Amino acid sequence: MSAECDAPQRPRRSPAGRAAERALRDQQRIAAVRRRQRFVSALPWLIIIGFLLLWELFVRALGIAEFVLPAPTIIAMSMAKWWEPLLINAGVTLMTTSIGFALAIAVGLATGIAFGSSTLIYRGVYPLLIAFNSVPKVAVVPVLVLWFGVNAIPAIITAFVISVFPIVVNVATGIATIEPEQRDVLRALGARKRDIMLKVGLPRAMPYFFASLKIAITVAFVGSITAETVASESGIGHLMIVASSRFDVPLVFAGLIVTGIMGVGMYAIAAVIETHTTKWATRGQGDF
Repeated sequence: MSAECDAPQRPRRSPAGRAAERALRDQQRIAAVRRRQRFVSALPWLIIIGFLLLWELFVRALGIAEFVLPAPTIIAMSMAKWWEPLLINAGVTLMTTSIGFALAIAVGLATGIAFGSSTLIYRGVYPLLIAFNSVPKVAVVPVLVLWFGVNAIPAIITAFVISVFPIVVNVATGIATIEPEQRDVLRALGARKRDIMLKVGLPRAMPYFFASLKIAITVAFVGSITAETVASESGIGHLMIVASSRFDVPLVFAGLIVTGIMGVGMYAIAAVIETHTTKWATRGQGDF
């Protein structure tokens, strides 16, 4: 007899057995995806905890003085001690930043649409916008104090000025990237310039717009706190200046941490809105 006849033959599986194996493989894939999702969700927290532990060990091992670099535990105790002033001043900073950021969204979106839809406006006004954005905002704050006094208005204006530029640039870029061939086809079909802008230009600019919001919200906090350090009697910036004058470095770091938490919160809100608004533009990013 041949060797082929001597070789053991694998038993044939029934259709029900093959279906059960496929179901088992599908369940294993789903379980693996869920484990990966849980790991991805926990990864930022793991990194933050690891960073704080390394920070604590670094400070303790080298014996660094508290007024130079406080340990995270010292900062946490300072936050617990001064939680009420931190909360009150954080509310002031959040209010001024939110107002300035809302104004930046309104003005930046309108200006970006104008720049993206009109080459004449773009070439005429854009150099002036770049020049104004190049001016250090710290130098603008004293002028705002002379105009509006020591109150919340300089912080609002500084937050607006520092965050409007990314929105304008990104919205204008998104609208300006409409292909000329697409414009020609739409015009041939009878679409007016307004129709092209509303039905093609604005949807095309939405991913750029939300990307600019993530940048603008972080720099808006920088603007408001910068103004608060110079021209305000409240806010996180004012609190940090007072703490620095008393050499209360843990309270200064507590103010920085509170500002970071507010920035992350605003960033997360923008990311959630982006996910539900422009899911069509990011639908393939979760595969990597």
